[in-house]
Amino acid sequence: MAPRQHTTPTSSSSLVPSAGLLAWTLAAGAVLVMGALHHEQPPQPPAGQAFASLPGPAGERTVPPAHPAIGALPPAPPLRLRIPAINVNAPLTTLHLDASGTLGPPPAGHPNLAGWYSGGTAPGSAGTAITAGHVDLPTGEPGVFYNLGALTKGNTIEINRADRRTAVFTVEAVEVYDKEHFPSDKVYASSRQAELRVITCGGPYTEHTGYQGNTVVYATLTAVR
Repeated sequence: MAPRQHTTPTSSSSLVPSAGLLAWTLAAGAVLVMGALHHEQPPQPPAGQAFASLPGPAGERTVPPAHPAIGALPPAPPLRLRIPAINVNAPLTTLHLDASGTLGPPPAGHPNLAGWYSGGTAPGSAGTAITAGHVDLPTGEPGVFYNLGALTKGNTIEINRADRRTAVFTVEAVEVYDKEHFPSDKVYASSRQAELRVITCGGPYTEHTGYQGNTVVYATLTAVR
């Protein structure tokens, strides 16, 4: 099958970080840029990997983490991200916002490269840290997070940091959201604990508009090595 046409998914959200808070409040049309070109559909998370929410305000997470969290670490830049369950072992580069509020992706010429939003929380520190990467590339090659949707609750994500510590996060949920109804308040909610989000493209794919959503992994710091 021929490679898919290059597209970028949109979400009406932007990063506005402050101490312990990551709020996404952009005008509609801002984009979280990811690749969207592989000729096969990447794994999609089944419904059983989503949060089992109790009644509560729409868009809010209403169930506490299933795995005991530990105390947060002082800030330190992350260097590498590993997800053993899907054979990810990737260096991390810094991601930034451009003038329009777009979170730029890692360079497309480096398929095994992930990024973290350096204007926000460092992974392992108190708050919600954001990492992102391509699901696939303009060449049709799978990206670093091609198999992200195959993660299940209880899988671990390891972040090597510049302070020589490894922050170990346990997956609490894997969800996929339509890009037109991306729940920014839920995904980027502030936290007193050390939490991690891993984001890539997901959902149905069309040749005209690319992926219709984003796959989001929620994880909580549960160990430090």
